[in-house]
Amino acid sequence: MQYLLSVIHDQPGLATPEEDAAIDVFNDRLQAEGHWVFAGGLASPSTATVIDNRGGEAMVTDGPFLESKEYLAGFWIIEAADLDVALRLATEGSEACNRKVEVRPFL
Repeated sequence: MQYLLSVIHDQPGLATPEEDAAIDVFNDRLQAEGHWVFAGGLASPSTATVIDNRGGEAMVTDGPFLESKEYLAGFWIIEAADLDVALRLATEGSEACNRKVEVRPFL
């Protein structure tokens, strides 16, 4: 089963060199153990563009969809046998990146 591990951050800065190194080690382990599907870091919310085309005419807005102290800073998509494995990996990922991690299964 695949899971989305969302990295939640609440500070304006990027990862420190130490956090980047720990994330690299965690990523290497995910790959070596066969859990890795895809991962990525995201630019700050101020770089976002929101498009709403629900009313037949696209509305394009600069900036994040929500004004919030917390934001999505990056993610992992992993393969795990079950939720317990995904939660264990998310716990280790949270420690590596020094941020909160939300776990959600794909349908």
